[in-house]
Amino acid sequence: MSNKNTQALSDAGVSIWIDDLSRGQLNDGSLQKLVDDYNVTGVTTNPTIFANALKNGHDYAEQVAELASTGLSLDEAVVEITTRDVANACDLFSGIYASTKGVDGRVSIEVDPRLARKTQETIDEAQKLYAKVAKENVLIKIPATVEGLEAITATTAVGISVNVTLIFDLERYRAVINAYMLGLEQAREAGHDLSKIHSVASFFVSRVDTEIDKRLNEIGTDEAKALLGKAGVANARLAFQVFEQSLETERWKTLAAQGANPQRPLWASTGVKDPSYSDTLYVDSLVAAGTVNTMPHKTLMAVADHGGDGSDAVAGSYEESNDVLDSVARVGINYDDVVSLLEAEGLEKFDASWEELLDGLQQSLDAARSN
Repeated sequence: MSNKNTQALSDAGVSIWIDDLSRGQLNDGSLQKLVDDYNVTGVTTNPTIFANALKNGHDYAEQVAELASTGLSLDEAVVEITTRDVANACDLFSGIYASTKGVDGRVSIEVDPRLARKTQETIDEAQKLYAKVAKENVLIKIPATVEGLEAITATTAVGISVNVTLIFDLERYRAVINAYMLGLEQAREAGHDLSKIHSVASFFVSRVDTEIDKRLNEIGTDEAKALLGKAGVANARLAFQVFEQSLETERWKTLAAQGANPQRPLWASTGVKDPSYSDTLYVDSLVAAGTVNTMPHKTLMAVADHGGDGSDAVAGSYEESNDVLDSVARVGINYDDVVSLLEAEGLEKFDASWEELLDGLQQSLDAARSN
């Protein structure tokens, strides 16, 4: 029987995805248990998750030994390992994928983060990963850099479903929506069935608070401190307003009439960093039908234990949310500077995790070859 709190989110139209994947979870049934007991309907991954999975488990030893005897490069070996986990997870979620007509039952895999500023290389890598996983319910993650926008369009245009990641900025989010619609228009011209193409736009939440709170504390006035812990939710709620506005355009209505699926907002970075805040803040405050919330395991368990009742927390919040961001600007914090920094830091963190993944795999391959 499903947990009542996670069931309430599902009943409210929120898709619960888990931000974690490892071979151990697939092998021991713990991922299936999350599906059965906690309403989990999808999985997201990133380089940090894969680096930790490889480092912390013995579940990869057999495949590493196989790879050690081949002539594959280190980059090729990483693809072999990560795509096997993703393909197996896609199989686990295939029933949900079928029953929701492709909306859920999704598993995401990210293009090599070192390509985030390289448009054509990202396009090529996205198509390669899609072919390698060879599962209809895979989502290819592409960062929402300026260079990534064209890659989002091109990948969508050939019928591949995309998870657009690392979105912090409302203006960039508008550009992401445009890139998706342009991809759908090109897919339609190429004869693809638009109803088969899906997308989510991963809008990051807690990192916005982390950076803005740091600046608010440096300012130190009562007015500044009154804004602590408010900007991340306000920014995300205004992103949902942008999403709603996009669905009212004639451009979207034309695409929808031809079978297109909306690019759902996905709340990412929903683990609370500040222990003085509720550990379910970025779930309870962002309940809205038609969204995805991708949670770290710790956050999911907190929601299951003491989360809210699934009441809509976004409708009617836009004026207040605008007031929060206006107040943040009034005390001297530059929004554009914050979101630019967060994008750069996000890319740096994923680059570092990718290098950690490569280093860890190299050590494992060396050890296997010496045995």
